[in-house]
Amino acid sequence: MYAIVDIETTGGYAENHRITEIAIYHHDGINITDSYHTLINPGRNIPYYITGLTGITSEMVLTAPSFEDVAQDIYNRLEGKVFVAHNAHFDYSFLKKEFEQVGINWQSKKLCTVRLCRKIIPGLRSYSLGSLSESLGVEILNRHRAGGDAAATAKIFDQLLQRDRDGYILKTLKKNSGETILPPNLPKEAFDRLPAQCGVYYFHDARGNVIYVGKAVNIKKRIAGHFTGDAREWSRSKIRNEIHHISYELTGNELIALILESQEIRRLWPKYNQAQKFRVEEWGIYDYEDRSGYQRFSVNQVTRGAKPLIKFTSKGDAWNFLWAKVREFDLCPKLCGLQVAKGLCFDYQTGECCGACMGMETAKKYNKKIQKAIQSFAGTGNTVAIIGKGRSLDEQSLVLIEQGNYFGFGFFDRQASISDLESARNFVKKGVETPTVQNLINSYLMNPRGSQVVVF
Repeated sequence: MYAIVDIETTGGYAENHRITEIAIYHHDGINITDSYHTLINPGRNIPYYITGLTGITSEMVLTAPSFEDVAQDIYNRLEGKVFVAHNAHFDYSFLKKEFEQVGINWQSKKLCTVRLCRKIIPGLRSYSLGSLSESLGVEILNRHRAGGDAAATAKIFDQLLQRDRDGYILKTLKKNSGETILPPNLPKEAFDRLPAQCGVYYFHDARGNVIYVGKAVNIKKRIAGHFTGDAREWSRSKIRNEIHHISYELTGNELIALILESQEIRRLWPKYNQAQKFRVEEWGIYDYEDRSGYQRFSVNQVTRGAKPLIKFTSKGDAWNFLWAKVREFDLCPKLCGLQVAKGLCFDYQTGECCGACMGMETAKKYNKKIQKAIQSFAGTGNTVAIIGKGRSLDEQSLVLIEQGNYFGFGFFDRQASISDLESARNFVKKGVETPTVQNLINSYLMNPRGSQVVVF
């Protein structure tokens, strides 16, 4: 038995919006056997643009039941039946959220008539409900209302059942088919071809334009995660409906994936990438001299015009880096801004600090250690290569930093030798240095995470 459903809502995604109307048609595989329809009071005003689309006003739902009032009745009508809807993820995600809010655990097998039509009736100019109904000769009596759209979906589903000579509907319902989690316009074959490897992936719209760029240690697993019900940031149906194709580029390891993702977002400016379209928070390590002549370090956010010795993407990375330098060069944690207690620092009490915080170590002697520490900062001029995993077992990757600045990345045969700067340059394609990329590299130099750091 199938439950063919359509809902109207206060907005485009389940996390922040509510249902205002629902219609359910029961179908036994041959005929419609029952129907249900009701307006629902969402407990909030209905936006004017939604009223313009559906005709449902806030006044119309004032005396309607809340979802809690009708939840058990709706649940009884859906339980044990295959959930069918046009762009099923949209309707399903709203109902799932509404049921959760009233304490009902509901889940169901589901069929999307958009995906079914693309497979069973290929070649149509559009698979929107309006265009599809027109192509198949189905009349919608009350467009953009739950009752009218659900009735049209039921008639379309009738035709799909009759035309499904290859048993595609039953195949889709098989456990773990993965069909129902995918966006309606993305072929399952395209998803199946995705690699379980590290790299950068691109979502394309119907015209081939890139609308989102992401990175992943496991591309296939990450993309599947976007489309499950748990991925709240991807519950917005708009982006799901725009995804028609996926492409990718393997990188071998996460550092290059992060660098390439950042550069591609800046190059392509995809409409659904938000995070890197705004200024990235940066933290820097600064040096200054106190009134007693001791050179000190501090960790602060990077502001316009500021010139830190080195920058990081988080305060934690900057602190960890500075602690490593304290240990390496026998510096005073208090003079490095890492301890704020009065009196001697904790490290003096354990014998790890020579007492510069209380004048027991002269400023001249202490400042020499500070200068050596500063010279070791990657951002002050070191030329290094970060060598990591490649895209295959026979390959390694290379990220090159020249005099503290990002130069580019590339790949080379595992048997090849990287002994100096010139040999490294032969394998590297020059890239663009950005604050985000430089901060990523600084973080990796502090914690190579399995990569090898070679200093030239």
